[in-house]
Amino acid sequence: MSSTEAPAEVPSQPIADLPSGDPIPSPSKPLPTPANTIPLTTLLAKLPSSTNLFLSRLEKCLSTPSGIDTVMLLLCYTSKLTANVLTSGRVTTLLDKSSKPVARKTLATLLAKRLNNLSALMSESRVILRLWALLGIYSWGRSIVASPTTSVAVKGLDYIRLVLCVLLQGLENGAYLSFRGVMGWTPEQQGLAYKWSARFWSAFVGIEIGKLLAERVGRVKKLDEKEEEKERLEWKKKLAKSLAWAPLTVHWSVDGGVPGISELVVGALASIPGVIQMGDLWATVSK
Repeated sequence: MSSTEAPAEVPSQPIADLPSGDPIPSPSKPLPTPANTIPLTTLLAKLPSSTNLFLSRLEKCLSTPSGIDTVMLLLCYTSKLTANVLTSGRVTTLLDKSSKPVARKTLATLLAKRLNNLSALMSESRVILRLWALLGIYSWGRSIVASPTTSVAVKGLDYIRLVLCVLLQGLENGAYLSFRGVMGWTPEQQGLAYKWSARFWSAFVGIEIGKLLAERVGRVKKLDEKEEEKERLEWKKKLAKSLAWAPLTVHWSVDGGVPGISELVVGALASIPGVIQMGDLWATVSK
């Protein structure tokens, strides 16, 4: 196999059903190719191997709920960041100095609007996907109860994190379902629920940062340098994600937000976890 050929990929299950709710049909026997037409297999064979490999790995990324959420997280906040960059004062000034300022500013405004719409769509889609998150939290709780650890402090901290997750997810679910008319919370109650959900999330993130710092201080260095470097990199990525979420969870938990945290800053900070998680996911499906 040459270096330009894509490795053989194992077919995976479809990631969605048809709009009717029926499953996507399994491949059937090929029909005879009509005369004077190019077979689809020939067209696919002409695609660059890198394109085939990219699409195959992207399909694998979208084959699990966690992978779907990671892709949507990246799209949600990078599109928000790009939209706000396009409408920022600096970009507007640059466009004013261009040869066709009106046309280019109109195009930038239109593109920014569509990117903001994409961001909003991805955000709501992630909320819908998280409606089932309490099931995963329940499984996590069972694993905590069954954990053989003898440290009261460690288990107690795990229980606190578990309760925070139950509260933040339960409140978000209730607020969104009420917004869609499934539950009966008033708009004021929905706003309050979202606010307290963000506060519980903020507390969870704060505990995560403290936990990571404590792990680093009390950690025993390993003899294997490669393993040590791998663990150090993972620790840095976890800390970077938590530090990026920390100011945002506070921003979303107070009326009017935190002064100085604009939508551009929100997009920039939240893109950090998106890029990190997408990088890890891509590395996993590339193995």
